[in-house]
Amino acid sequence: MDNKQNAAFDRVMQDDVIDLREYWLTISRHKWGILGFAFLVTLLTILVVFSMKPVYRATATLLIEAQEAQVVSIEEVYGLESGNQEYFLTQFEILKSRKLAESVMRKLDLANHPEFNEEPAFSLNWRELLPFELPGAASEPSEEDIFQAKLNIFLEKVTISPVRKTQLVKVTYESYSPVMAAEVANAIGQAYIESNLEAKLEVTMQASTWLSDRLGYLRDELRTAEKKLQTYRDQEGIVGEKGGLDIASKELDLVSTKLVESRRDRLELQGVYDQIQKIGKRNPRKLELLPAVLQHPLVQTMKESVAEKQLKKSELAKRYGSKHPKMVAVNSELNIAYRSLNQQIISVVNGVENQYKAALASEKSLENSLATTKGSMQDLSRKEFKLRELQQDVDTKRALYDTFFTRFNETSATGDLRSANARIVDPAVKPQLPAKPKKGLIAALAFVVSIMFGVVFAFLLKALDNTVKTAADIESKLGETMMGLLPLLSARKGVKHPSYNEYLEETQSAFAESVRTIRTGVVLSALDNPHKVLAVTSTIPGEGKTSTAINMAYSLGQMERVLLIDADMRRPSLAKALGFDNKLPGLSNFVAGTSKLEDCIHHHEASGIDVLTAGIIPPNPLELLSSERFAKALSVLETKYDRIVIDTAPTQAVSDALVLAPKVGAMIYVVKADSTSYQQAKAGLKRLKDINAPLIGVVLNQVNTKKASKYYGADYGGYYDSYGYTEESKSAA
Repeated sequence: MDNKQNAAFDRVMQDDVIDLREYWLTISRHKWGILGFAFLVTLLTILVVFSMKPVYRATATLLIEAQEAQVVSIEEVYGLESGNQEYFLTQFEILKSRKLAESVMRKLDLANHPEFNEEPAFSLNWRELLPFELPGAASEPSEEDIFQAKLNIFLEKVTISPVRKTQLVKVTYESYSPVMAAEVANAIGQAYIESNLEAKLEVTMQASTWLSDRLGYLRDELRTAEKKLQTYRDQEGIVGEKGGLDIASKELDLVSTKLVESRRDRLELQGVYDQIQKIGKRNPRKLELLPAVLQHPLVQTMKESVAEKQLKKSELAKRYGSKHPKMVAVNSELNIAYRSLNQQIISVVNGVENQYKAALASEKSLENSLATTKGSMQDLSRKEFKLRELQQDVDTKRALYDTFFTRFNETSATGDLRSANARIVDPAVKPQLPAKPKKGLIAALAFVVSIMFGVVFAFLLKALDNTVKTAADIESKLGETMMGLLPLLSARKGVKHPSYNEYLEETQSAFAESVRTIRTGVVLSALDNPHKVLAVTSTIPGEGKTSTAINMAYSLGQMERVLLIDADMRRPSLAKALGFDNKLPGLSNFVAGTSKLEDCIHHHEASGIDVLTAGIIPPNPLELLSSERFAKALSVLETKYDRIVIDTAPTQAVSDALVLAPKVGAMIYVVKADSTSYQQAKAGLKRLKDINAPLIGVVLNQVNTKKASKYYGADYGGYYDSYGYTEESKSAA
């Protein structure tokens, strides 16, 4: 159990570790593409940057005053509260405004400056090329439209930058002319100062005029409100502020308190009263059990008297008979005691009923009194509400009138006061060097960014690549055992499939050694009960299952008597691959019974194995492979050969391999490296597992070992060369 937990922990730790070597291999795989892309982008960037005109930048520094020289708080008249953040943010936006920029352009006549009237390097008027007028085509732009377009260009060249934690703001202007850059930066600052002074004067005059008109109206409203308040007091006879509402409120509190107490008493008696009504007065014995009756002092005294008589009777009964005078006397006393007890119980019950009725009557009376008090309170509240409303109206109008009167006096007193809220503390000077473009920096950034983009694109290609490439992919993505790999062979002139004869012609090659490695895996997978029938399949056509089957037959044929069967009845290829005539009888003829076994089996001289080609392609190969005749034919062949290798159809294309799976001892699944997606291969393997196919492993085919060892690392590096199976070692031998 501990070993399993440790193994699971190791797997989790391996998943969490960042494999930097894997990242480096991915970058190395695409290094020439990344460097080429970076070189091209950098070259284009350099060409563009060196063709750009130099831009000069001049900066003027303004000080915006938070406190101005003023007689009274005139800033409240036009809404400026000095010393707060909103005030400075507002001034920054004014510096950026179109109105201020327009005043500078008109003052310096920048609309006629050559910098704002440059002809574009390439312009084409499509309307002049068309032989007809387009419907709704725009007319020629007016002078105002042209000016606004130039104003937009001007605003793009202006930058307003406040200095943090100070009252300074930098006004920067960019231009192709260093003289013009300094001149415009200073002009913007001066225009801002002048516009602020003009705005203050204009606001002051407007405020004085408006306040004067408003004061007369507010005076009339105040007098009308005071007259309404006095008239209402006289009509309702209100004396004082609340007019008796406080007395009525105290009375309401007193009655409410009494009502609550009376209701509590009534509720306490109602429970006893309801029990009495339910029991009835004819049953004193049950009434006696009520707590109110049982706890009454007289009832308890009577019960003690009855208990004494009963005790006396029990003592006399021990000595005398029932007719004895003493017994008769004690019985009479006991009856009298019981009658007294019952009378007292009835008396207590009557008292409870009377108390309940009195409490109920008191509650009704208090409720009526409360309702009357509430009615009078509502009348007084309505009067008091109306009185308070009229008084509040008078107070509001008086406060408003006083405020306007104060503002009018302040505005009149400061009408002639003009003070600037800003000044230029550092005027702009002619720049000596251009501010942009920074050619070296731009070229370096272009190179770095293009390198980064190339790396990101390389990782994107890796993420989008879902093919099976390495032995690790076979185990991690497919969850199967890796039996071996077959390296990709170089193309030969005039040879379409060099893998068909490589094993026989180059016995010391890496390809031949890889085939022998797979053969060893097949043999060792079942030593005690060898797999006599071995099937080879793949996911889709073109993955090399036929060449794998041929080479497995070659390698096994060196040790055993082997028969190679072409069971891919839809696209048979063994006959052509081994140099046999496609018209020769084969598997379909033997199963159908049209040819004898001896005529269908053909001997391959170069390898020494026998071959059962597909023969004539049947109309429905699946029925032939699933027939009893095929199963019997396979049983017959098993008696004649030590090993049978079957080339089957791909699992994702048709179901032939699924039909053959129960009839064979082992199956090899071929996956083409760097071609087949692991989703397709996994789906094909799942189809085989669903029918419990005897799958013993996966062969990774057509692996470019040189490229793989360079870009995939330890999965391929030194796969065969450490044992001397390279071309160099073979030549040396």
